[in-house]
Amino acid sequence: MNGGVPDGGGVLDPDGAMERLSAWKGRIGKLAADTKAMSDRYQQLRVTAADGNRLVEVTIDSVGALVDLRLSRQIQRVEPDVVARTIMNTIREAREQLADRSQEIIAETVGTESVAAREIAERVGQQLRGPNLGPESDDDRSWRRA
Repeated sequence: MNGGVPDGGGVLDPDGAMERLSAWKGRIGKLAADTKAMSDRYQQLRVTAADGNRLVEVTIDSVGALVDLRLSRQIQRVEPDVVARTIMNTIREAREQLADRSQEIIAETVGTESVAAREIAERVGQQLRGPNLGPESDDDRSWRRA
């Protein structure tokens, strides 16, 4: 102790304060870079899903919006309401896949250690998984067995 002030590392230690400030600045810089990488990957994300019978194929973008819809010739042999439900169920499946992939991107880029990262992952999952687009009906399942 020197004149009532502890030696090194104390609150009044300018060198220690500069080191802590530099380390904090490095962590903030890394977080900003990781967040940018997450955002870039997320913006490019698209998911394509098809129903089990290959009747419908949908592609959605990073926010879950439908960007492409392909229907096979088989739809001519299926009731329109079954086609409609199949489209909606396939979109729901694509959104589930998108939510999973989005959460993987968050974990790979910013990690899952921070409260903020976990909150982002949870909100993305909730946004993409809800609202429910409607349940699969018994008619849909019976058509698949046919």
